[in-house]
Amino acid sequence: MRSERALRWLPFAVMLGVALIDLSATPELGFLPLLTLGPTFASVSGSVRRTALVGVVALAICVPLAYFNGSLFRWQNNLTIVTIVGITVASMLASHLRLQRERELASVRLVAEAAQRVLLRPVPRRAGDLRVALSYTSAAAEAQIGGDLYEVVTTPHGVRLLIGDVQGNGLAAVETAAWVLGAFREAAYDEPDLADIGERLEVSLARHLDGEQFVTAIVAEVHDGDIALVNFGHPAPMLIGPDGRIGAVDLPEHGLPLGLGALGTAAVKAHRIPFGSGDRILFFTDGVIEARNTDGAFYPLTERAHLLGQEEPQAALDLLRADLVGHVGGPLLDDAAMLLLHRQGG
Repeated sequence: MRSERALRWLPFAVMLGVALIDLSATPELGFLPLLTLGPTFASVSGSVRRTALVGVVALAICVPLAYFNGSLFRWQNNLTIVTIVGITVASMLASHLRLQRERELASVRLVAEAAQRVLLRPVPRRAGDLRVALSYTSAAAEAQIGGDLYEVVTTPHGVRLLIGDVQGNGLAAVETAAWVLGAFREAAYDEPDLADIGERLEVSLARHLDGEQFVTAIVAEVHDGDIALVNFGHPAPMLIGPDGRIGAVDLPEHGLPLGLGALGTAAVKAHRIPFGSGDRILFFTDGVIEARNTDGAFYPLTERAHLLGQEEPQAALDLLRADLVGHVGGPLLDDAAMLLLHRQGG
């Protein structure tokens, strides 16, 4: 807001400065051509009408100053007036094109937001005795969706979730993420066995991906007192106990990333780990642990996991995301998704 206000008044401040400098200098120096900076700056943030108004003000300043300097009827001053008029017209055209582009970008943003609501639907904040928090940061500038994906659904088989990371980014990654999410949403309701969901995802991707593309993912199902996991080449989640003890969930068996199933020899089985009252489990993509600061150091997620100790899961996850962005010191180079589950006491 403050920067916008400064841009609105910048053309007038510049023209006032030029006028004061011209009054204090000798007539031979001729600072009046610098008045063209007024309409030029106005086109950056102002409307076409405002840009024209600034041009008129520039002419209103130029003529009296030229009369004061005794150069009103000289050809140099006539050239200055023509220059101001020409720059004002060009600036009006630039302002019109900028506003047209802004309207187009606004329309594209609305379409992107609609696509996000369809592709990456808001996760439920409560599912059974679980409280759910989500953080998603796209690496693409101004984008809200990318190559990371997530979903939490309540099915007749219990609460099931998916978190994954598509190789690469951009529109191709978004398209692949849509295939994975669509297949998961169907399989999560249909398949009684968690490992069979991975089979369905593999079959679906085999019809769409070539041999060089893949998706790392974790499929999970929450039970009373524990949680079942199937890991397809994805970073291991982090389990945080009620006492704050932190540990990575290293499963005895990992599958190949989805899309590379033809290279495997056997189906991956689900493994259960204790997940009781007060426990929290953090799922994340490699954009979190591979985020680097200016010195090239990776983000120390294990050391920062104590930030998740706040009572409200979403506030805790927002704090962790802010710490991640602060570590990088700028835009992330890869999509970063985090999904936090908190099992409440019975």
